[in-house]
Amino acid sequence: MYFHPHCVGLAAPQVGKPWRVVTVDATRIDKPGSRHGKVIMLNPWIARSKGARMLREGCLSIRDYTGNVIRATGVEVHGRDREGHPMQIKAEGFEAIVFQHEIDHLDGKLFLDRVASLETDVFRRKKYY
Repeated sequence: MYFHPHCVGLAAPQVGKPWRVVTVDATRIDKPGSRHGKVIMLNPWIARSKGARMLREGCLSIRDYTGNVIRATGVEVHGRDREGHPMQIKAEGFEAIVFQHEIDHLDGKLFLDRVASLETDVFRRKKYY
């Protein structure tokens, strides 16, 4: 994750591992929202969500495109830490979006699966950081 500039999350399937593990670090981008620093979570799931907002999303798995996606503005994520202890995080704003995006990867979904229209809500990147 830290090898790629502007990368704020990574899911195990993105690196060829069949595990339900995500890592999130929204502090790498200066956007509004909660800041828990680097979080590694096993078997994460969204217990609660609130609000909704459409925003432009991109992904390391689909480098040449971004798309408009509707996501919750706040989530409560439950899972386990690396020692297997239960953990929960309340995430807001950008960090909440990153958690949703990475958990989608664990469920076999990409942001393209969440756009309303592949014709009007997907955009070619002008450059990739």
